[in-house]
Amino acid sequence: MKKVLFVCMGNICRSPSAEAVFRDLVKQSGLEKGFVIDSAGTHSYHVGHQPDARSIKAARKRGIEMKDLRARQVVAQDFDRFDYLIAMDEANLLGMTSLVSADKQHKASLMMSYADTEYDEVPDPYYGQGDGFELVLDLLERACEGLLKEIHSV
Repeated sequence: MKKVLFVCMGNICRSPSAEAVFRDLVKQSGLEKGFVIDSAGTHSYHVGHQPDARSIKAARKRGIEMKDLRARQVVAQDFDRFDYLIAMDEANLLGMTSLVSADKQHKASLMMSYADTEYDEVPDPYYGQGDGFELVLDLLERACEGLLKEIHSV
């Protein structure tokens, strides 16, 4: 059983989108019984809330449902519960790794390290306009494919 946690700042845009995209990919691959997939935020701004309506709408256009997800805050114990803790950007990588000692930080990585693209981080679409949520999904789809390949090569 592989356990994967996706992490962004508020857990209403990028990380629940990553959770939903990865769940969908794992399901399409027939591997859902081999995974626990979750998401969390480094901040408590939106704990208990659904993902941002714009994230839900963009995902739904791709046949991915995520309105059942609820935001929560990442905690130190997540480093004991999960095999992979994947941050959407450097700031949130630092935020979550600061919760634990150096010997546990090896479980954390950046989402875009699993994709061959010019993007080092998944941009935060929350304050943007236009197709930011579509770009996030495009990046997450590529990175999730790379992550699944990485997990299966271990």
